[in-house]
Amino acid sequence: MGSDFLDSSEMADDFMRSRDDNVSEKPQFYVGLEKRLADLKELLFHSKVSVVGVHCMGGGGKTTLALALCNDLQVKDYSHNNVIFVRVSQSPDLNGILDTIWEKITGSKRPEIKDVEDAHIELQQFILNQSKPILIILDDVWSKEILEKLLFEGSGCKTVITTRNKSTIPTNPSTQLYQLPLLGPKDALSLFSFWATGQTSISSYTDANIMQEVETKCGGLPLALKLLGSSLQGESQDAWKNKLSNGEYMSDYHKEELFRSLQTSIDSLDDVTKECLLDLEIFPKDRKICVDALLDIWVYVRKLQKHDAFALLSELANKKLLNFTSKSRGSTTISYKNASELYISQHNVVRDLVSYLANKDNAVHSKRLVITRRESGLLSEEELINDSVLATQILSVLTEPMEESHWPDIEFPETEALLLAFTSREYFLPSFLKSMKKLKVLMVFSCCTKKATVKGLDVLSSLPQLKSVRLERLVSPLVEKQNIEKIQSLEKISLSLCEGFRNISTFDTTKIQYFNLDHSSDLEELPVEICNMPSALSWSITNCHLLQSLPYGFGNMNHLIILRLSALPGLKELPVSIGKLEELEYLDISVCERLKELPKEIGQLKKLRKFDMSECSRLKRLPTAVCELSSLKLVVCDEKIGKQWMRAKNISIPELRVEIVEARFSLDWLDD
Repeated sequence: MGSDFLDSSEMADDFMRSRDDNVSEKPQFYVGLEKRLADLKELLFHSKVSVVGVHCMGGGGKTTLALALCNDLQVKDYSHNNVIFVRVSQSPDLNGILDTIWEKITGSKRPEIKDVEDAHIELQQFILNQSKPILIILDDVWSKEILEKLLFEGSGCKTVITTRNKSTIPTNPSTQLYQLPLLGPKDALSLFSFWATGQTSISSYTDANIMQEVETKCGGLPLALKLLGSSLQGESQDAWKNKLSNGEYMSDYHKEELFRSLQTSIDSLDDVTKECLLDLEIFPKDRKICVDALLDIWVYVRKLQKHDAFALLSELANKKLLNFTSKSRGSTTISYKNASELYISQHNVVRDLVSYLANKDNAVHSKRLVITRRESGLLSEEELINDSVLATQILSVLTEPMEESHWPDIEFPETEALLLAFTSREYFLPSFLKSMKKLKVLMVFSCCTKKATVKGLDVLSSLPQLKSVRLERLVSPLVEKQNIEKIQSLEKISLSLCEGFRNISTFDTTKIQYFNLDHSSDLEELPVEICNMPSALSWSITNCHLLQSLPYGFGNMNHLIILRLSALPGLKELPVSIGKLEELEYLDISVCERLKELPKEIGQLKKLRKFDMSECSRLKRLPTAVCELSSLKLVVCDEKIGKQWMRAKNISIPELRVEIVEARFSLDWLDD
């Protein structure tokens, strides 16, 4: 292969339509294949590896890589030319596939064995009784159940699996995962150029803005690049620019082909999972989504248990329908307990597909509605009286500046979740909030780089079922207690990059289970009343640089499991009442640079399992009481304090793991 190129897409599947076969042809153009092929072979040739799983989203080039592996001379030599490629797919003919494998391995037709289980046993026994090397490539495997019937053990037998679902790949010492990367900018543009112009490099005369749009639309996905290039083939750069800027960058034919390739991953989901995936449509495009915000909808509106909702989210990530990112400096565990530290993003093509399916679904079921401000306002007269609008369960409103009088006179009696996102320095909450007697989740986001003043918060008193309030990049005037104390059902408050909420204690906090205050630039002191959260399970104050002390009343939150006090550089000490948090399992005091010591009462946290104290540069000594933390499993800290933890481990905490980290504080997670 003279050039460093990878074929555009999984359309190479057309290359192999039978279940057979050793492949002799090659696709006509490759980008980045040599490096990927070398990485895959390095895993495959390892003596202790018998299975390699290749994972990537649909259209990412898994089949192309598998076909290239078939043709590679090193691979053929390694396997003595015994390379078997079979296309499995979503609904495979297992008997036919086993027939193919049998004939390739034995050189004869398989005996008449109708039962798949018996056929697998017979073939497994044959492989165990012979020692010649065999490489079986199972392309496009969809489930563990199918894979179990096609995997074989033997001293010379190795298997490569390609899949869109990472959970399909076995987890054992003899299995390795290869996460197939998407194309980088240079290779992506080369591939696009080939299909758009027939040339393998972009002309120096090509408009840089066009290339930026291509990168944005396709995000390195080979199939999208091929189809976009094919759709624009033979047209001028002016036509390219117009189509890309107007959102008409791909013909309906090519878009359908792209969506068809990806939609199989969504069609395989059960109804609940698919419904939850389509809920991502309500969030502003090109913005990272806080996992905690999405889970609020799934828990309070979709009625899922939180751990089940997170398992569903992980399933979507395994299928590459979304990706996890973290705002944490260290290695954050992907767990529902860390939902407030995690964000999700989607590939642009997947996002477009979700929008397409959500709009099609909404036209029938009216489950969610996304409306934006137009010249005529938010909604037309026809839409105002439309039954589907009135029946909306989840509502998302994306607007520019809105005066109080701009909101339409409409009611949303069935709405249970509302997201308000806007681009203005001042914002009035809509009057129709008062009609939302079933509202459980309210999210208000300013999409400006600077904080916006929000007015009308007293409307919250009209929402008897409200469970979760999430506010971001807002400045609020003082809220009078008499206006909000009626919210009896509130369980969750999350404030990020907000100012003017010093009087948060005026909320009825007795039922609050989850409290999060992040990046409050004007918070100097916490009121004593803020610790009046007897039901709290998770309590987080982070990135509040002016805060110097904490109320003694911490001990009142005696059901607390998670406590985050991260990036409070002015904090001088922890209150001794922290020892009363007998249920605490996770404590984070990272980047509390002025902390010099821990109170000896910390030894009373008998259930503490994880303790993050990274980047506490002035904390030089541990109290001897830490030796009493018998349940502690993990401490994250710097090297000096880590030596003291190792002594504690040797004395009384044998199962403790000490993770040493370098200082790497970053605000990159704030970039939307």
